[in-house]
Amino acid sequence: MRIVTLTDPSSPLAAQFVPEAGMIGTSLTDSGVELLGQRRGLQAYLEAGKTMGIPILYPWANRLGANTYTAEDVTVTLKPGENGVRPDPNGLPIHGVLAAYPGWRITAESENELTAELDFGSDPRLLASFPYPHVLTVAVGLAERALTLHTTVTATGDTAVPLCFGFHPYLRLPDVARGEWIIETPPLRHLRLDERGLPTGESESQLAKEEPLGDKAFDDAYDQVTDGAVFAVSGGRRRLEVHFDRGYPAAQIFAPLAEDVVCFEPMTAPTDALSRGGYRCARPGHPAVAEFSIRV
Repeated sequence: MRIVTLTDPSSPLAAQFVPEAGMIGTSLTDSGVELLGQRRGLQAYLEAGKTMGIPILYPWANRLGANTYTAEDVTVTLKPGENGVRPDPNGLPIHGVLAAYPGWRITAESENELTAELDFGSDPRLLASFPYPHVLTVAVGLAERALTLHTTVTATGDTAVPLCFGFHPYLRLPDVARGEWIIETPPLRHLRLDERGLPTGESESQLAKEEPLGDKAFDDAYDQVTDGAVFAVSGGRRRLEVHFDRGYPAAQIFAPLAEDVVCFEPMTAPTDALSRGGYRCARPGHPAVAEFSIRV
């Protein structure tokens, strides 16, 4: 598989993406220092869908509440282990169907830009799990110390395409102990989750916060994220910001105790929205866009 390396014309930042492995971002370095969690590595992502780097979670981020959902008047039954569907420990479908999917096609490439697209509607296995024909395009740019991912969903049939996807950037500060990391979040609404990680319907407003990560663990859901909202982790002399530039009104923060990573996950809809509603759509003739960036 070809690894595409992008370089920032104005800084020592470099990024790597592998289109043939699900268009995953595998590396973001600053003067050679790796800023993305490598976890089990690319091979585990290829073989078992174990996430690392910056994977796309598509067509749903996080998990669904059951193996059946109804969206846009279409009822779908998912089969865990088939057609790209992977179950979580509770048997719930998690992170969509595109983990390590090889069917991406590069449409543009330069020293600091990469665009790849996937014709979702051309693969019956994908349509079996998400029967909404469309083209998915991800354009990546690296400039002025920022890595930007711009995603476009273009309906190619007569059916609107629900937007419930997201990304899962694993960030790390390699030269600072995890307990000393400072995390910053904008004003949000914190969604209460049940023991399976699904929203209960209860929520509470949360003001902007700045706090040490310390010995805290996160796997928390949020919505009411405004365009332009900034999440950040800092420590030592380094600060990593995730800007929810547009089109990502929901988020998950993930920071397990056992790993030195923190994730601010941009999501186009809250967990299980594909079943519960509350998502927007890419309608025929009206492509939908979403964009986030990581600034170092």
